[in-house]
Amino acid sequence: MPDAVIIGSGPNGLVAANLLVDAGWSVEVLEAQPEPGGAVRSDRGVHPDYVSDVFSAFYPLAAASPVLAGLDLAAQGLRWSHAPRVLAHPLRDGRCAVLERRAEQTAAGLAGFAQGDGYAWQAMCDIWTRTGPDVVKALFTPFPPLKSGLRLARSLRTAGGLRLARKLALPVRRLGEEEFAGEGGRLLLAGNALHADLPPEAAGSGGFGWLMSMLGQSHGFPVPVGGSSALTDALVRRLRERGGVLRCRERVTSVVVRAGAAVAVRTAGGETIGARRAVLADTSAPALYRELVGEEHLPARLVRDLERFQWDFATFKVDWALTGKVPWTAAPAAEAGTVHMADGVDGLTRFAAQLAVGHVPDEPFVLFGQMTTADPSRSPAGTESAWAYTHLPQHIRADAGTDKITGRWDEREQQAMADRIEAQVERYAPGFRALIRARRILAPTTLQTLNENLHNGAINNGTTALHQQAVFRPTPGTGRPETPVRGLYLASAAAHPGGGVHGAPGANAARAALRAHGLRTLLHRAQRV
Repeated sequence: MPDAVIIGSGPNGLVAANLLVDAGWSVEVLEAQPEPGGAVRSDRGVHPDYVSDVFSAFYPLAAASPVLAGLDLAAQGLRWSHAPRVLAHPLRDGRCAVLERRAEQTAAGLAGFAQGDGYAWQAMCDIWTRTGPDVVKALFTPFPPLKSGLRLARSLRTAGGLRLARKLALPVRRLGEEEFAGEGGRLLLAGNALHADLPPEAAGSGGFGWLMSMLGQSHGFPVPVGGSSALTDALVRRLRERGGVLRCRERVTSVVVRAGAAVAVRTAGGETIGARRAVLADTSAPALYRELVGEEHLPARLVRDLERFQWDFATFKVDWALTGKVPWTAAPAAEAGTVHMADGVDGLTRFAAQLAVGHVPDEPFVLFGQMTTADPSRSPAGTESAWAYTHLPQHIRADAGTDKITGRWDEREQQAMADRIEAQVERYAPGFRALIRARRILAPTTLQTLNENLHNGAINNGTTALHQQAVFRPTPGTGRPETPVRGLYLASAAAHPGGGVHGAPGANAARAALRAHGLRTLLHRAQRV
């Protein structure tokens, strides 16, 4: 019987497993899919000569994460690669907002949009230099972040604390208008905010857009050399070297609860696997509480709160094997790993408004990845392994376009939505379609089939909006990995601090389990004395 059973082998589950084995615990990780990694997997499924990331691709949060840094995955062979430019947002008139590798170069480019915007960007970067390390530490520790929070409060005072707090609470549209006279800086902030499900008018979207932009400026948007599976492989090798066990094709169907404590799990194959000390779940919150535990073991208040749990947007993704480089009208986009496509901030607002009323956008905001530009090992020289995704409503009411997409996602609807994304790329890169050698479509339902945590393609395991963050994540009054069931911990992006590949939810859950066991050991010793 292992000390801990971990349900799911996404990055959070694997981080938790590694930290527990480092503490001397025996650990068994159970994964339903044929291979580990959750949403961090790559393959050659589009074309044998091209490596494609099936889900996530660029990892600024991983680069900044003290959790992953502490695991020393470089010793397991993990290497990172960067595109010459971090991110580009081209406009149809040929102009292009560019997040460069160096802040002064980004500032110089933004100055071309309006006088003074370069200085405004440098001022943002100066604030990040003073506060960024403490922001990251506070973000990646359990809520409330006591020690890191005190350090952050001190650094905020030197950066004009109340004024900075106000800026971060602003909608990203307003933040951009206050900070930049031209469109370039506004585009970088607003596009980065929509990496989550935060529209330009949402409170707090300014803070998220600032965080992602500054992470991109300070750490880049790096990719694992050879594909995203290289990150998973490094975590798995480290775990197995230290005696941890990983079993794939082992679906957990229930958590065994006795006397209010999690003591085992049951698998689809009928096996019961005991856990001496803890069960950690790298699953969605609704799946853990409703399907694996059961409402009879939960407080009535939590059961009611789950009715209000909000998923983030659905996601539709297309992968391509391209025979050549993308023919961007705006030349700087050719060297960017990530490219955003929307017709200005107004285009982003229009897109978000269509999502808000349940409509499939007619001109979707497209996040485009040029993986060979970021990592030349991904495809033959002169070609490009590329992908794009866009957000969709979780519940589709109508199609703002002409294809009558309903969300059934049959073959016709999948092809129509993929064509719509390609049409958007063509607006910024005429001739793109002529380069397509092969493509793969990943509809929301397909993404969920490949990873059950991605509910209908929701990539953040719950909305990033303020009403479901920190002490409200995943439900009010939680905010920590502990659950109402003793010895059971939520170790997924459904817990604070949420989505992104950084390992913090898994680390928080592992440390909570170690801390609880240590306290119980001390109590037992005191009782014996």
